[in-house]
Amino acid sequence: MNSLFKALNDDTRRQIIELLKDRDLNAGQIAAHFDMSKPSISHHLDILKRAELISSEKQGQFVNYSLNTTILEDLISWILTLKNRS
Repeated sequence: MNSLFKALNDDTRRQIIELLKDRDLNAGQIAAHFDMSKPSISHHLDILKRAELISSEKQGQFVNYSLNTTILEDLISWILTLKNRS
C-alpha cells in the first residue's frame, strides 16, 4: 500500500490518472500534456505501474497505458472500513 500512496502523492501522477480515466493513451500522448522530458514521464509511468494504478500493453511500436480501477476500488473500500470504525 505504500507504493500506492507514494504514487498518488505527486500532482503529475494524479494528472496522468485523470488523463487515463477517459481513454487509454500511449506515452507520447501522455507526454504531450506536460512540459517535461519524456524520460521524466516514463519515470512517473513506472511508479504508477509499480503501484498497479495503471497497466501497459505493447501494440505495435507503441505501449498503451490504461487505468486499473480495481486498485482504486480496493483503496476506497479500505478507507471506508477506517471510517466505519469510528
